[in-house]
Amino acid sequence: MELASSSGRPIPEGLKAGTIQTADGCNLRYAICADQPGSRGTVCVFHGRRGYIERDYETVEDLKRRGFSVALLDWRGQGRSGRLLKDHRKGHIKNFRQYDADLEAFMKQVVLPDCPPPYYGLAHSTGANVLLRALQKSTWFEASILLAPMIGFRHTKISLTVLGAIINFLTATGFGWLSFPGDYKTRVFSRNELTHDERRFDRQVELLAQHPDLDLGGPTVGWLSASLAANKYLMSLKGDDVLHSPVLIVASGDERVISQENIHKFSSRVGGVPMVTVEHAYHEILLERDSMREQFWAAFDSFMEQHSKKPAG
Repeated sequence: MELASSSGRPIPEGLKAGTIQTADGCNLRYAICADQPGSRGTVCVFHGRRGYIERDYETVEDLKRRGFSVALLDWRGQGRSGRLLKDHRKGHIKNFRQYDADLEAFMKQVVLPDCPPPYYGLAHSTGANVLLRALQKSTWFEASILLAPMIGFRHTKISLTVLGAIINFLTATGFGWLSFPGDYKTRVFSRNELTHDERRFDRQVELLAQHPDLDLGGPTVGWLSASLAANKYLMSLKGDDVLHSPVLIVASGDERVISQENIHKFSSRVGGVPMVTVEHAYHEILLERDSMREQFWAAFDSFMEQHSKKPAG
């Protein structure tokens, strides 16, 4: 699977793409930049819904400058990984166990054999939800940083309890393929709730205009049902021994997508999960203005200084 580029965001030097297949037969696109001289290890980047490898090119460059190798994955149903419905614009998933299978295949087939240890996680939104699930069972990651993790949705005019009941009913009666509108806030900068940085916003719009196969529309009823179940599961966790390695949550100060309240609750209930907030930032911190991104990278550097493990040899 090829990597795409645009005039505003070329492919990072050394980043190479490939394809793997999950145990249930889904093709996944990945990319790695694993030839960093004197690498400090590998940071595995897991994006959120509607994410794709090209969206993280700037993050790849930031990590390379810090001496890390980088590995990235397109979740099934988005980017250039296998789409799950005939209408490829619909963002669909049956349940989060499918994402669990994606992460496992990526780690076992790509990261462990081809990337230098130790391994760290850097995950955003939906990707952070999936990574949290993995951190309860696996010991792959030395430490992880979660940006605006999806552990619940922001409250809407309709009660989430009522909305969840409707969504679960539609899913149970065979209408999980129905999709919700989800494009209007991602095409016009003045309406977007992801970033205050117009230049970075326009880069993404340009890239998707040139490579529309990377794009994704609104979520399906099935995706929302699966997400509600995954959020409920994570919010049920509590205690000091839930996760196998250190985690830092970096929250957005002006969050418009996911539930800040749930993030605070999770951080207080699960031991060893401190939280910092990038004030005034929208949901996509790594696509934000430089002043906000710098706050994130300062938190990243401090956390990694505490929890980095010296590479073997």
